[in-house]
Amino acid sequence: MEASAPGRARRRWRGARNAGSPLARAAVILFLSAFLVRAPESVGYLVRLPRGFRLSQDSSKIVGSASSPENSTAQITSTGSLIFQNFEESMSGVYTCFLEYKPTVEEIVKNLQLKYVMYAYREPHYFYQFTARYHAAPCNSIYNISFEKKLLQILSKLVLDLSCEISLLKSECHRVKMQRAGLQNELFFTFSVSSLDTEKGPKPCTDRNCEASSRLTKAKNLIERFFNQQVEVLGRRAEPLPEIYYIEGTLQMVWINRCFPGYGINVLQHPKCPECCVICSPGSYNPRDGIHCLQCNSSMMYGAKACI
Repeated sequence: MEASAPGRARRRWRGARNAGSPLARAAVILFLSAFLVRAPESVGYLVRLPRGFRLSQDSSKIVGSASSPENSTAQITSTGSLIFQNFEESMSGVYTCFLEYKPTVEEIVKNLQLKYVMYAYREPHYFYQFTARYHAAPCNSIYNISFEKKLLQILSKLVLDLSCEISLLKSECHRVKMQRAGLQNELFFTFSVSSLDTEKGPKPCTDRNCEASSRLTKAKNLIERFFNQQVEVLGRRAEPLPEIYYIEGTLQMVWINRCFPGYGINVLQHPKCPECCVICSPGSYNPRDGIHCLQCNSSMMYGAKACI
């Protein structure tokens, strides 16, 4: 709200108290078209309201300057806007704006209350999961174990410069009955490739190419090229195939989203941020790295990680 006509109003903000563990870098999703913060109840600011002003949720867009009193939690700007600082997940909840104003000097003071819901959110923990199969030595052979370690080393080195890491999630050896070749041994591998913090990588990176999704896309392309090259090399061999080799066409890569415990994705409840992992509301929880908050009527806190 901006000063533009006679009449004065006073706004105070009050936030609901909510339990939860601190989250140093949690961000904030704004709902009902306003950007609010919790500040001490004694903090307020007088602002002028336009003649004939009518306040509603839709008209309460927050603007303001950078100069303001502040503390470790919030700041109030010269126009009466409130801004979070170091937002923590325990600060999620219902916030109330108390407004006292006089449309004109002659009229009596009017009071208005507006309620807003604030949610902490975190970026999803996303990664690629991929599977591949290899013709193998007998399942009890030490050569399979040695090959598994070597393959993981090669793949890890492949994405190292992208500040990504590859983990082996599962490795299994099975005897598979083939229609023409009879029984043969096959290794079934499941890997994941995820992004690391750029400062942990071998090369500092600051531009847009450092975004996790961009680096993961490049890692995916390198991995696909690696397996395609194995097919090409085998196709050029004149001698018999080696005992362990990649089976063409078995590479499958899937993009996976995961939320941290206490957070979940809900497109219907949070349509303005459909891919965000938003803190679970009271009445729900997320105990593991799933993507949805589960119903729990006994949970009365934000960010619950257990149904108690």
